[in-house]
Formats: sequence, structure tokens, C-alpha cells
Amino acid sequence: MSIIINTKFDFYSDTPKSRDPDSYSPTLRRYHKALWSKPLPNGSNFYLSATTPKAYLHHQPEVGEFFLSSDAIGHTYSRTKRMSHVIEQIPDKEIASFFAICSTIGGYILFPSNKIDNKMTINASRGLNRSLKDRFDLTLECIRQHYQKEDNPLDETFQRYSGFFDLFQNFRGYVDFFLLQDLVNEDYSQINFYLPFNGFDGPPLPSDAEEYRSYKHNVTKFITARNQRIRIATQSTNQPINQSTKLVRLFFN
Repeated sequence: MSIIINTKFDFYSDTPKSRDPDSYSPTLRRYHKALWSKPLPNGSNFYLSATTPKAYLHHQPEVGEFFLSSDAIGHTYSRTKRMSHVIEQIPDKEIASFFAICSTIGGYILFPSNKIDNKMTINASRGLNRSLKDRFDLTLECIRQHYQKEDNPLDETFQRYSGFFDLFQNFRGYVDFFLLQDLVNEDYSQINFYLPFNGFDGPPLPSDAEEYRSYKHNVTKFITARNQRIRIATQSTNQPINQSTKLVRLFFN
């Protein structure tokens, strides 16, 4: 049964104080289940269950067993110590507005949650990797390179979860399934990075207030565009979103 997706809903509003919506927002969990329980590129049904004990979301058996958890893909870095010298130059109102848009459904995605060989999950790896620092545009570039069989900072982790990425057949399939089209160019060959990208050797975090505002602008633009894809598709069909949703792309400046 489909549900109404409110793309303006702030998941912190139904999350206990000092807790993480990824684990504690019941609305976020319902939205993930509704949005991503749909056919895969090969036509198999990727139905997600929210009733498996000790699992956030779970799929079995048509395409194999997968345990999935929510992960935020929009970050303000307002509580990151090494960013404090930049954040203090940005008015609180700007930070609050940025945080609010990152707390909507367009700012969240699913990744496998089960540990393999007692090693880090994708969520943990991308958050701790010094070349990424949780930036989703850089994570998506690693995913693109994984499908191209190229080395990348998350390659070892992605290899452990290759079965998950195989579900989507290729990079285009992954992007279309999770409605990430506004973060890639027309032929899916390049990422629309939040900041100029010169390889993974450069610092991932904005270095000054000007860079931070550019980063904030582009993250906001992407999440807004992704929310629009979700909103239009669910309102027009009253069904979970399918991969054929067509919208005008909102490219980054």
C-alpha cells in the first residue's frame, strides 16, 4: 500500500532529542520502505520489510537477502570541530535553513547495514575516510568508479558489498533507482560535484566561508531537486516511485 510522502517533513521532529533520525525516526523508516520497495532494473521486485527483528529494513528472498539502514547524504558540518573557524562566519539562520533542508527525505538514502568479516559498513567507511568526510557527491564518484572497475577510496568496502551494487546492474541503474539524476550529467559519465574536484587527494571539506556557501548552495539545490522528483512522482501516480520518472534536471552553477 502506498503512503503520502511529505517532502517537507523534518525527520528530527519525530526523533527523540539527541538521537539520530536514521535510527529513531519512524516516519523516515516508513518513507524508505515505501520509496524503495519497487522493481529493480532487471524487473525483480525489491520489497522491503520493516518487521524483521533487529533489522531496520530487510529484503528476502527474490534477489537474495539484504539488511539495509538509512544514511544521511546531506551534511552541514556545523558540528565538525575542524570546520568551526568557517561555521562561525556563517549566520545561525543560514545554518538552520541548510540543516532543515538536509533533514528532509531528499537528504537520505539506504545502504547495507550488516557487517561482513567484522569490517566497516559503507556508512562507516565513507564517514571516516579522510578523502570523503561523508560528502555524498564524492561517495557517488566512488560508486561510479566501482561500476567502472576503477580504484577508489571505498573500493575495498564496496567489494564486500558487491552483491548489493549488482542489484542495479550498472551506475545508471543505481542512480535511477535512488533518484540521484540531478547529481550526474546527462550521460551519467560525470558527477556534478559540490565543489571543484581534482581527484581524491584534495581536502574534501570547504576551506573558507566562500567555499562553504558554494557547497551549501549545491547541496541544497540537489536535495531540493531530489525532493521534487519524489513529490511529483508520488503525487501523480499515488504509487511508489519508478525508474522512469522524468523531470527537468537542475544543474549546478
